[in-house]
Amino acid sequence: MSEHDSKDPMIPDGEVNPINTDYQIGQDNIELKIGPFGLDIHNRVFMISGLTVIAFVILTLAFQSHLEPGFNSMRNWLTSNLDWFFISAGNIFVLVCLFLIVSPMGKVRLGGTEAKPDFSYLGWFSMLFAAGMGIGLMFFGVSEPLSHFASSMGGTVMENGVRTDWAPLGAAAGDALGAERLAMAATIYHWGLHPWAIYAVIALGLALFSYNKGLPLTMRSVFYPLLGERIWGWPGHIIDILAVFATLFGLATSLGFGASQAAAGLNYLFDLPQGTTTQVLLIFGITMIAMLSVVAGLEAGVKRLSEINMSLAVLLMLFVILVGPTLAILTGFFANLAAYFEHLPALSNPIGREDSNFASGWTAFYWAWWISWSPFVGMFIARVSRGRTVREFMISVLLIPSAACVLWMTVFGGTAISQFVGGYTGAAEAALPLQLFSMLDVLPLAQITSFIAIILVVVFFVTSSDSGSLVIDTIAAGGKVNAPTPQRVFWCTFEGLIAVALLLGGGLVALQAMAVSTGFPFTIVLLVACVATLKGLASEPRLG
Repeated sequence: MSEHDSKDPMIPDGEVNPINTDYQIGQDNIELKIGPFGLDIHNRVFMISGLTVIAFVILTLAFQSHLEPGFNSMRNWLTSNLDWFFISAGNIFVLVCLFLIVSPMGKVRLGGTEAKPDFSYLGWFSMLFAAGMGIGLMFFGVSEPLSHFASSMGGTVMENGVRTDWAPLGAAAGDALGAERLAMAATIYHWGLHPWAIYAVIALGLALFSYNKGLPLTMRSVFYPLLGERIWGWPGHIIDILAVFATLFGLATSLGFGASQAAAGLNYLFDLPQGTTTQVLLIFGITMIAMLSVVAGLEAGVKRLSEINMSLAVLLMLFVILVGPTLAILTGFFANLAAYFEHLPALSNPIGREDSNFASGWTAFYWAWWISWSPFVGMFIARVSRGRTVREFMISVLLIPSAACVLWMTVFGGTAISQFVGGYTGAAEAALPLQLFSMLDVLPLAQITSFIAIILVVVFFVTSSDSGSLVIDTIAAGGKVNAPTPQRVFWCTFEGLIAVALLLGGGLVALQAMAVSTGFPFTIVLLVACVATLKGLASEPRLG
């Protein structure tokens, strides 16, 4: 840790080119005292988003039996009609990040020319990774490579002149090696450069306009080069409210995935019932733990939990490497990277796709999900990245977590595919939330590793909910970083309630539908934010 932890992180060190505005952070806030609790909230952003969320939870719980078909059709319409838009946007974010790595703008330091990093590399990477990917890697690490492998092996299926299979690209009918290469390339495409580029562009914009330009740490600040003083009015309120909704529903989707996987694991280990009741109880229990972490704060709560989880995840991964098909995993890492770069142009092509099910059902959903997570992960990354240069920031946020995701998918997905090719079909035939446990079942110490996997899901769950509450509260408090704790508890509670309401009102399909529907408008916000961030960087002093 550096000496800068004790001072205000918003005060720059060294040269910067600040924006001169009369706006004071928190000037539109309302400060209230309710019993022993104090509140400090942005009057419009908090009121509109808070009341809408309360109304959404009540209505979803009241009409849960009628909602599933609606959620299903909404998700299908958005992903099938707007897949080209999501895929194109993802490509733009990657190109912006790569441009910043090689451009002279990479020499801008976040926080001023003399700023020092607040966290060591190890602490920084642990928090980047736990916030950005945790639950998703646990849920999809085995299931996604296996799904793509099985659909690729099955080949293409045509009905009435339309492809109905879910295989990526042209599939690889009956070719186990070709199907494995295609499956791993498609998986890495979804977990590598593209999602991390989405996080990186928003995180960079937030860090730049807060630490260098002196504006509040909220989404609206990024738009100052384009909107000027209007960001303090309704254009800014709408941007921040969209960010709150996107974050809440993106997080709720992840909490739903986490709850279904933890319930499957507990059923596998201890024969606990696996239904919706167990998942709801898990969400309530984990939300309570997240609240304790929220009260403990960033340093004592999120950072410590992230580092514990990182250690457990690395231990589990090393165990699978050692007792699984070790040689296949080690050679597979480089083979999978090669397959990824070979298939990347075709996988990222937004138009004229023959594999429309894959492009809309997998890629478009993922991009919308990552984008709905981006205000939360982006702001969290911004908060822990002061003192880094833009080049160091982009390389670290884009390349290092991407490489870690490739390794994770190679270890867990590659092991499951090797088991399938070797004759064990248990993991492939299991329900999605159970596939990780079925893969571990045929390795030594299955009971212990499965228990560790459940702990990992739960702690990733807690760190996501905790960091998400911190971020939503900052936006809803007008950019105040240290707003009263009861507000964070409010948002933490409603993240859990939204996940419960959506699970009861349509299961994972409902969760995915809300992530996609909030991800769409926020994609437009992000594309405009890229332009504003580049304009902001162009005026900053650079290191020699």
